[in-house]
Amino acid sequence: MVFIVAEIGINHNGDINIAKKLIDMAKRTGCDAVKFQKRTIEKVYSKEILDTPRESPWGTTTREQKLGLEFNKKEYDIINDYCKQNNIEWFASAWDVDSQIFLKQYNSKYNKISSAMLTDIDFLKVVAEEKKHTFISTGMSTMDQVRKAVEVFKQYNCPFELMHSNSTYPMKLEEANLRCIETLRKEFNCDVGYSGHEDSAYIVCVIAVALGATSIERHITLSRSMYGSDQAASLEEPGLARMVRDVRHVNEILGDGVKRVWDSEIPVMKKLRKIL
Repeated sequence: MVFIVAEIGINHNGDINIAKKLIDMAKRTGCDAVKFQKRTIEKVYSKEILDTPRESPWGTTTREQKLGLEFNKKEYDIINDYCKQNNIEWFASAWDVDSQIFLKQYNSKYNKISSAMLTDIDFLKVVAEEKKHTFISTGMSTMDQVRKAVEVFKQYNCPFELMHSNSTYPMKLEEANLRCIETLRKEFNCDVGYSGHEDSAYIVCVIAVALGATSIERHITLSRSMYGSDQAASLEEPGLARMVRDVRHVNEILGDGVKRVWDSEIPVMKKLRKIL
């Protein structure tokens, strides 16, 4: 069965109550897991970037905006407990080594390499050492860069799953290029999922599953009109529910490929064929 991840990311806008509502939404709609993002702001971004002017609900600089969106131990303790209570998996993509070490304390089943971190070999080694099933997004990457990342996970004997992705928010439909799912599967002989950043056109995820995607990751939001750069590339609850429903139907529709006469066809066959 396709593994469906509801990407909360930073769409909680620094509010743990919004995070809880998004977890509830993922659970109600039948997702398998929720995912967050963790950064050590002063290490991920340069002082020059952090000092740039930026209006946000938290202040007038990029530093204030980034810090306002960041959850720390207090919030992650709540997330960990809340997901356990609601019987849904959670994990997060770290954007630096310190954040990966921080997340390790929660002993989630999964790790995630964001497209931004795919070329950081030292970081990949830290993640691969944990030997957890790791989803590796491949947005903004060449085949050679993906190959080098795969080599790290094979070297550490860490189970992994590539995820085809386009890193624009929102993604243009003509840039989805879903045939890359097959390209990656053939090249690396591994499972390949799809991490989508299109707007409300969840049909891309359904087609991805029809092409063999083993996992789907989609950003979710309470409202696409909320503050935040990722909100426009996210699904609200009605869209998420339809996506999960349709993705679950795909494998049923595709079947096992064995040609057979179904029991339901026999009465029709007796009626329409004169000679049996």
